[in-house]
Amino acid sequence: MLRTAVTLFNRKGYDATSIGDLAAELGVTKSAIYHHVASKEELLRLALDDALDELTQVVSAAVGDDGTSAHDRLREVVRRSVEVLVAHQPAVTLLLRVRGNTPVEVEALKRRRWLDDQLADLVRAAAAEGALRADIAPDLVSRLLFGMVNSLIEWYRPQGTHAPATLAEAVTTMAFDGLLRR
Repeated sequence: MLRTAVTLFNRKGYDATSIGDLAAELGVTKSAIYHHVASKEELLRLALDDALDELTQVVSAAVGDDGTSAHDRLREVVRRSVEVLVAHQPAVTLLLRVRGNTPVEVEALKRRRWLDDQLADLVRAAAAEGALRADIAPDLVSRLLFGMVNSLIEWYRPQGTHAPATLAEAVTTMAFDGLLRR
């Protein structure tokens, strides 16, 4: 049911999708849906949690100093962010389209800002270590890194030619090593 709801929300938009639309798509009655969830907004919350929970775990683990360099932890966040996006692409697509029109969306946007802030702190720590250049604002670097990862929703297809691990490594290499010939 959640997967179908996410597909409809992405195709029609959350506001334009009704529980009736979902029931028709699933071939069930609206009351059958309400037996499992209280509202359309609950479905949205579940979908956005699906998009955010694993990424939150990845970032939370990286900001805790485990003895590895901030630079290595930052690279790992970027690599794992790609893997999370690929694994949860429909839900992440939905997350990237929310605008704060409902309390659930407002909460999801707060969580996204927290992720940006944590990543910026990690960028700041990596620059302090001397591993990254310090002339670009950490919050800008954070948004650019997540922006590169998030752009994958526009073109990446699981049945395509790039395996998730290859994609994650390519994004990480581009972000940290650029296109300079070695």
